[in-house]
Amino acid sequence: MRLLGYTRVSTAAQDAKLQIDALIKIGVQQRDIFSDVMSGTKVAATRPAMSRLLDHAVEGDTVVVWRIDRLGRSLIDVLNTVKSLQQAGINVQSVSDGIDPSTKTGRMMLGMLGTLAEYERELIIERVNAGIAVAQAAGTRFGRPASDPKVIAEKLEIVRGARKGGKTAADAARLVGWSRATFYRYEQATATDELPALGEDAHLQAEAGPVASKVKA
Repeated sequence: MRLLGYTRVSTAAQDAKLQIDALIKIGVQQRDIFSDVMSGTKVAATRPAMSRLLDHAVEGDTVVVWRIDRLGRSLIDVLNTVKSLQQAGINVQSVSDGIDPSTKTGRMMLGMLGTLAEYERELIIERVNAGIAVAQAAGTRFGRPASDPKVIAEKLEIVRGARKGGKTAADAARLVGWSRATFYRYEQATATDELPALGEDAHLQAEAGPVASKVKA
């Protein structure tokens, strides 16, 4: 079993010596310490040194940090990183926080962090939903606006003209930014006098899948 260290500071002006000294003190070799110099705004796995560490670590190793927040930009990111390591059979140890999954207390603390991360997720969802509700109450409309029937009619004429000129339906539709399926839908809508009730975006969304097809313009 190897001890692999990880340190992170936000800027080059900051010194990681405190973190490195703490890791060396508990037995991590200097050569096995991976260090990032960047803020915590990036997800852990996208940081250069963390990425190298994840590639280097194998089952049975232990990743040691000075403090658990060095692992991620948020509690959720920290827990996702810990979970990914544990799924690969890699342990995580935090010197200052006393987190060590090889002990009962350490496992209990990781469980508490997991509960807190779930709570944080729920708070984020609530804040987002509350923001949407306030915006909607103020008159904000989400999603793409419905297309003007006149614009659709003009595009239809262009596509029809191109078709008469010998272009395929797909090539003609691309001239106005449509797919062949969208062109045929508008053709059918025109034949049944339903064009004013149809939004171009609703058809475009319908092509994305069965759920999107329920969206009305």
